Amino acid sequence: MEKQRGMRFAEGSLSQMTKARALAITIVSSAALLSGCPAESMQSRKEAAPVEHPMRADQLFIENATIVDVRKGLLLPGMNIAISRGQITTIAPRGSLAADSSAQIVDATGKFVVPGYNDMHVHVMGEDDLADSLALMLANGITGFRQMSGSEALLEQRRKGGLPIRNDEPALLAMPGPILTPVNARTPEMASALVRKQQAAGADFIKIGLVSPIVLKAALEESHRDGIPALGHVPPDVDAITASNEGMHSIEHLGPGDSVMIACSMESAALQGEAPALPAFLKIPFAIPFSDQIVAHFLKRILVNPSMGLSSKDFDRIRLAVSTYSEAKCHSTAAVFTTNKTWQVPTLIRLKNSHLADSAEFTNDLNLKYVDADRLNLWREVTKEFIEKVSPKDKQILRDAYSLDLKLVKLLDADGVRMMAGSDAGPGWIGFSLHTEFDELATAGLSPLHILQMTTINAAGFLGRTSTMGTVEQGKVADLVVLDANPLDDAGNLHRINAVIRSGFYRSSTDLANLKAGVAASVSR
Repeated sequence: MEKQRGMRFAEGSLSQMTKARALAITIVSSAALLSGCPAESMQSRKEAAPVEHPMRADQLFIENATIVDVRKGLLLPGMNIAISRGQITTIAPRGSLAADSSAQIVDATGKFVVPGYNDMHVHVMGEDDLADSLALMLANGITGFRQMSGSEALLEQRRKGGLPIRNDEPALLAMPGPILTPVNARTPEMASALVRKQQAAGADFIKIGLVSPIVLKAALEESHRDGIPALGHVPPDVDAITASNEGMHSIEHLGPGDSVMIACSMESAALQGEAPALPAFLKIPFAIPFSDQIVAHFLKRILVNPSMGLSSKDFDRIRLAVSTYSEAKCHSTAAVFTTNKTWQVPTLIRLKNSHLADSAEFTNDLNLKYVDADRLNLWREVTKEFIEKVSPKDKQILRDAYSLDLKLVKLLDADGVRMMAGSDAGPGWIGFSLHTEFDELATAGLSPLHILQMTTINAAGFLGRTSTMGTVEQGKVADLVVLDANPLDDAGNLHRINAVIRSGFYRSSTDLANLKAGVAASVSR
């Protein structure tokens, strides 16, 4: 199984920005959309290299499969699954359910059927190579995704039914409007107005970026009044426990910028008091034309690796957070998340490829062949800079921080905090990155069942769609992954994909290989 070892980035320079990791990572994701989808433009489709698209059989019949019950962690061997027009109509033991004479029959003897995977943190809408990204997701078993950045144009295009996503491609499960930043949400009044505007425009949630504490509070209060979830980033000068208590629906990237780690420190108050201030270019006191593009210009280079924006003082702060970690405080923090039903989407792979950018698993990644030349060249340039300019001592601090991130995720899982799997990937590495996230979750010590749940039934529960997705059951949408080995034995078996079914469209292992080859050909043109 080829593994993803990188993430989204853009080109440019940010030599003036030497703020803390909290600020860097927060700004990066806040500007993710800005680098790829101008507000005035609509999403169009640039096709990948020609690949034969499957015809959906009116009747699809999967024979003699072992169904994985992701709720209970049980195996149901010898089952037949009848699918009609993209929906599971009947499940019954082999011998008690016959295939319709017109059905396409799939022999699943020795195979394991699980729900389709969902990547619950990606940024692909608004990119020119959307078709490539959708192909790579599907080739890796991803049948649905949560887009973490949006725009008024994309929301309008979706309302009109014009998004360029076919029924046989991964489903767009949820999308926000523009991310709340100091540019569009400078004051509580602006934030409240923007929440109302996005809710009226059909956004599925409000994405919080880098905002002030009073703006965060106002946005959360307005979202509760309007009945729309608000989630995303805990600003660096806001405590993660406070954000949870005020109603943040999910926290992404463990904060980001060490927010959860700091909440688990014996020196949390002091560390919180040292949170970095906004850079001057984000303190725009009035609206100006093309402000989003101006902000994006300053942020381009750091999109590659937020760790490159750290100063010596920032590294000292990270070291203190790691050295003063308290397991007891972390259990208390987890209890707050559990009580408030605050979800976590760790995106460990995003943290790892930032902190351990010099690792051979990234530089020797076989999946670099799916990345276009401009992105790849910039990634190599910034990685070379990381290798040469970050001192061995500071690299060790980053490694220690990531080791603690793994420990935090294990503790959150053991304490019952709701979690989902997400990669924070963009074009080129999309799809493979979710599998690397599975591997990192396994390294953290999560069980194979819990990892599988994070990408299936947990995603359905978060979205409020357990009646239509997340399990292999009668009446559900036929989004399925057929595996060659038991995923309850080893999370690594989630990589062993034999076939993918998206809304009843069946793709064999050969079809999936062709999807990958098509993207590689598209990139090399």
